[in-house]
Amino acid sequence: MKFFFSSLINLNNPGHYYHWSIFTISIANLIIIAIMIIIFFLALILPFPGSNEKFIEESDSLEYESTDINNKQSTNKMWTAKIRNFGLKLLPPGKLLPDNQPAYVSSWIYIFGVATLAALFMAIISGMALAIGGADWWHVNPIGHFFNSVHLWSVELFMAFMVIHLWGKFWMAAWRGRRALTWITGVIAFTVSIIEAFTGYLSQQNFDSQWIATNGKDAVNAVGMGTFFNLMNFSQMLLWHVVLIPIVLVSLIGAHILLVRVRGVSHPLPKKRPKNKIAKLANTKKDASDWRGPKKRYDIVKEAFIATLIVFILVMLLAGMLSSPDKPPVTVKSWSQIAPADFMATTATELAGTSESAQYGPPYNNGTRNLQKIGISWQLLSGVHQRINSAKVFVLNPLSKIAPENHQLSIALSRYNSANKTIQQQWDRQYLKAISKVSFQGNKPIVPKVNDGPVPILVSSELTLARSGAIDADLLAQRQFYGSNYTKPLLFLEDGNYFTSVAKKDHLYGTEWGMMNETGSYPGQPWLWLYTLWYQVPTFSSSPNVDLIAIFLTGVGTVMLILLPFIPVLRDIPSYVPVHKIIYRSWNKRNKD
Repeated sequence: MKFFFSSLINLNNPGHYYHWSIFTISIANLIIIAIMIIIFFLALILPFPGSNEKFIEESDSLEYESTDINNKQSTNKMWTAKIRNFGLKLLPPGKLLPDNQPAYVSSWIYIFGVATLAALFMAIISGMALAIGGADWWHVNPIGHFFNSVHLWSVELFMAFMVIHLWGKFWMAAWRGRRALTWITGVIAFTVSIIEAFTGYLSQQNFDSQWIATNGKDAVNAVGMGTFFNLMNFSQMLLWHVVLIPIVLVSLIGAHILLVRVRGVSHPLPKKRPKNKIAKLANTKKDASDWRGPKKRYDIVKEAFIATLIVFILVMLLAGMLSSPDKPPVTVKSWSQIAPADFMATTATELAGTSESAQYGPPYNNGTRNLQKIGISWQLLSGVHQRINSAKVFVLNPLSKIAPENHQLSIALSRYNSANKTIQQQWDRQYLKAISKVSFQGNKPIVPKVNDGPVPILVSSELTLARSGAIDADLLAQRQFYGSNYTKPLLFLEDGNYFTSVAKKDHLYGTEWGMMNETGSYPGQPWLWLYTLWYQVPTFSSSPNVDLIAIFLTGVGTVMLILLPFIPVLRDIPSYVPVHKIIYRSWNKRNKD
């Protein structure tokens, strides 16, 4: 059984990366993008089944009219009857479950809508299986890990198919003919899907989720959302992932599908662009009207079944052969054991108040090190809502709990706490200079003696406590009930150099397009390219407001994509670049007019 649920190809080995100018991309992501482009190209050029079958003329096709099935005058005034009749008029059965479609629908490009839905169905089902086993089931059980692999590859296919679907609709200019709302709901659904996938990565509780959380928090905090959207609270992210965002996403996709059924698929772009205003108006009016030309048979239920079956087979093959990544998380315990010198130096900065978290700023304290603003600081407006005193939280409080059992530590703590701030700072500065020359005899640290008071005892006791795993437990146990908010241990880890060094080995660093990457040789999130791009631009990457810049520019790009039907120059690109002629080539060949 264990062999059955193990992968045939190991992608946990270090990944390979291609670098050109400011662009860095993993070979895994490059392969995914290349496959998507190849699929899109094949969908454009491969003959579509049934392209040469006889068309159904308009006079021969079935018409579905809205009728009042209860012809009694008394019921026509009922709210129920009015709503039913309105629904039948807006979306009669012939549109909701059509058995024919316009004859120009003869390209593989059209199947990626239903393929996206099939992949979403697989993602939901596999997600339910993971929920049955619990949040950590897949980390410890081979069957659970297999279902996690199914979930991963379902999502990869879902996002890939959605992007290809979006490409196709762009080159068809599918917003024409009062279909702008159809385009808008589709693009918003794509945007929400990115957020859904992002929270899914955060919910994994492995190293990748740790790294994404600690890096992503800066952008979230910069816009003031850290007050209610804490990326380092993995249980919160899990609930967003399995409850809140899916409700929004499924609602948007449902609305998008209904709009497609109500308005129908967009008409073919004209072979030649209208040259005068009258011709443009006539063409616009034609696009907005129902299709009155020839049609052909269309079995929508059969198409959905076949698409689901193909996606199911693909997902099972990918999950069985490639599995899914699960690099263990970094803990304070593993950090103190593998890089004790770095741990001790970081502990000293926490005491001295010079660490990143000690000087971070809202929402953790009143520091200014990570304070970002462009005109206005949303970070300051949101305020401090999860106050963290680094010296107390990471060092003094954990040590105080074991001090009663350690006489030497008890004396050192009492001496440090009773000293005034100036004396404490002098001790801290002296120790920070000495710790750079630390050596080890076995597991025992040897620090040059300087005038650093009780600080050496505090730091060495902290090291001993961390190596036992007690620091991890303490930082999680400071909250009531469930210990799933990793804000404090992750901030502590981020203050050291070891955590970053682990990420650099997997090319997860921000200047290496790390937001798109995954551990090992697995594909990550290539759809985050626009957001990640701004961190590679030299002018932006060196700015203290880089996160706000990235969010602002990505937001502008997203809004432009959503409102594309109303932007004159951009919406005309498909008519100038004749990709649509490839999509409609079968129809254009048969329709010489």
